[in-house]
Amino acid sequence: MPRTQTSNAPTLPVLPLRNIVVFPHMIVPLFVGREKSVKALEEVMNASKQIIMVTQRDEAQDEPDVEGVYRVGCLGNVLQMLKLPDGTVKVLVEGQTRVRLTELKDEGGMFSARAETFLEREGDEDELEALVRTVVAEFEEYVKLNKKIPPEVLVSLAAIDEPARLADTIASHLNLKIEQKQELLELDLVDDRLEKLYQFMENEIGLLQVERKIRTRVKKQMEKSQREYYLNEQMKAIQKELGEGEEGDFADYEKKIKELQLSKEAKEKAETELKKLRMMSPMSAEATVVRNYLDVLLGLPWGKKSKLKKDLNFAEKVLDEDHFGLEKVKERIVEYLAVQQRVAKLKGPILCLVGPPGVGKTSLAESIAKATGRAYVRMALGGVRDEAEIRGHRRTYIGALPGKIIQNLKKSGSMNPLFLLDEIDKLGQDFRGDPSSALLEVLDPAQNHTFQDHYLELDFDLSDVLFICTSNSFNIPPALRDRMEIIRLSGYTEEEKVQIAMRHLLPKAMEENGLKKGELSVGEDVVRDIIRYYTREAGVRSLKRSLDSLCRKAVKEILSKKSAPEKGKTAAKGKKRITNHESRITGIKVTSANLNDYLGVRQFSYGVKDAEDQIGVVTGLAWTEVGGDILSIEATVLDGKGKLLTTGQLGDVMKESIQAAASYVRRRAEALKIPADFHEKHDIHIHVPEGATPKDGPSAGLAMVTALTSVLTGIPVRSDIAMTGEVSLRGRALQIGGLKEKLLAAMRAGIKTVFIPRDNVKDLADMPKVIKESLKIIPVDNVDEVLAAALTRNPFEGKRVSDGTVAAKLKKSKTKSKKAASSSVARKRKNGRELHA
Repeated sequence: MPRTQTSNAPTLPVLPLRNIVVFPHMIVPLFVGREKSVKALEEVMNASKQIIMVTQRDEAQDEPDVEGVYRVGCLGNVLQMLKLPDGTVKVLVEGQTRVRLTELKDEGGMFSARAETFLEREGDEDELEALVRTVVAEFEEYVKLNKKIPPEVLVSLAAIDEPARLADTIASHLNLKIEQKQELLELDLVDDRLEKLYQFMENEIGLLQVERKIRTRVKKQMEKSQREYYLNEQMKAIQKELGEGEEGDFADYEKKIKELQLSKEAKEKAETELKKLRMMSPMSAEATVVRNYLDVLLGLPWGKKSKLKKDLNFAEKVLDEDHFGLEKVKERIVEYLAVQQRVAKLKGPILCLVGPPGVGKTSLAESIAKATGRAYVRMALGGVRDEAEIRGHRRTYIGALPGKIIQNLKKSGSMNPLFLLDEIDKLGQDFRGDPSSALLEVLDPAQNHTFQDHYLELDFDLSDVLFICTSNSFNIPPALRDRMEIIRLSGYTEEEKVQIAMRHLLPKAMEENGLKKGELSVGEDVVRDIIRYYTREAGVRSLKRSLDSLCRKAVKEILSKKSAPEKGKTAAKGKKRITNHESRITGIKVTSANLNDYLGVRQFSYGVKDAEDQIGVVTGLAWTEVGGDILSIEATVLDGKGKLLTTGQLGDVMKESIQAAASYVRRRAEALKIPADFHEKHDIHIHVPEGATPKDGPSAGLAMVTALTSVLTGIPVRSDIAMTGEVSLRGRALQIGGLKEKLLAAMRAGIKTVFIPRDNVKDLADMPKVIKESLKIIPVDNVDEVLAAALTRNPFEGKRVSDGTVAAKLKKSKTKSKKAASSSVARKRKNGRELHA
């Protein structure tokens, strides 16, 4: 308990203070606004100018009561008082000595109290001197770390000799809490006061050193960023002066976000990214990534749709003008437009056009876009092996981009374009993923309204897009194929090719080669000869190349004749006379007689069958990715031990078909009048010419049985027939595929009669009329019907065949077979693609 000196001290006004403790010998300015405090100051100025200053316990209390202030304070003198216009009072006070309040009263609208003076005590003189030196040294260290205290304070401390005053001066400059300062004020023993000061300064210096370390570390880390920041700020100022500031970009982004019909998710994402961009340094790598993302996101055609054309007559007119034939596809598109007129929201169909090259799949998609009024976008899938080509890369990768689906939609500028996925059967697959699996979401009408690109990271609606895929074969993953509506485009008939050439290919070829109307005359008979003798294909690409070659040679001939010296040219009386030579070269007429002069020798023969019927030689029909083709099958019997030899690069399925045919013939040997032990004494060799071309498939079964029967019975096969169909061990003719392509190939080769399985009769309904008129199509149920009609004599009638008879007939026809085989090979076009019999 500190000692006090009692006296009959007068009652003095009391000034409660907030957030400050006044020590003796301390001069401080105070702003007083409370009514009681102002009244206390007025009382002081009218009397002795002495006032007691005490600190209130709760600084948040506006009107403290008697118990709300500490009992130890400082007696001070009011040096100056100034009333301010707002009613507050600015007063300058000087602390004199510590006092303890004895009687604190709240009366007359102010606080007043009697006070007792503290009696300060000092301990051992040497110990006190040591404490003073230690505290002063510690304070000097504190001043070095705390930049808020001016260095002049140390000079004033050097002039103070009294330890008590020194302690109070140091305490007034320390950044301590109110409770800690009040504790120092209430200590009467100077030694304790100095020790407590030393303790407080130790804690403060520790905190200041930690702060200094943190500032140093942060300064080193931020030095480079700060430098860049200042440079960027200078650059922004320069750009602002030039009218190229960042704020302009931000304003453009904000304008686009407001104007575009973004989905709720997309709008929130765009606003978040823009907010993030504002807080970044413009030159940082992350800012570039965010900027690119916003450019992509806001560059998409949100809510923009092409106005679709719903006129059915216009659509039919456009499709008919651009393409001849292809009735199924045209009918499907017109159906779609018809439904669109009745239904407000119609999801785009997903069509897949499957057919050989050159039949017009890609150009048909362009015509559909024109007929429906949609923007046209094409994406080539040939050789695509990376899933990211479809879905895009995530933004964490350097140089990340959205997938081709999003990129092409951005390019089209519409949410409902016609999107062509070209060559979907050529998709690859490797360690980077399976693009065909990524397309499952794109091509599923039930899912593509929430398509997610890895780059965008939000749902995008593809339900209004009209997807059309093209393929040369059905080599498409089953799950992907199930999502598409397959429309088959078979090869063109000869008449269709003639019409396409006369209406489209020839006028276009003349225009591209600079030929004017009348300079080149090509009739339908010439085009038909080009189709028959210079091309053998399902489409019209080779036909187009032949017409282009014809036009180029015509241009060359015209220019060569015009540049040659013109004999007979005379000039009379300043007038020019045109000679017969000039009038003769005004136009070139190509006929069947002079076609060889322009296109060279004929590449193929048409309608030329073997001069005589051959033993063991049968014409089969095959399907390839480029259309149908004829397949010559040859069989011969050799002395041996019953081996079955197969050559011609045949696949496993075709070899099994040969074994099944051989088993059937062996089982029917008695009915066919063939020696029962033929398989023990003879080897049978079956060969399919064009050995460099792979061949596979089961549909040559009927031809294999016919060839074996012919060679074993010695009965020739008719040369004007062809056949296709799989055969069972019971001799049934089983259904095959690709019938239209095979019949077209037979028609091109000049075949007159074709045997097909009866199960394929239903496919004849969709056959062009010209095929059914040009070919005699015979449906069969079993092999016996084929053998009875295809061989020159019914093998089930007549005498039994002996080994000598077979050998004699084979020897007799040996020379003819060689000639026939070479003629057959010469007719065929070696296209290098696999044949599916």
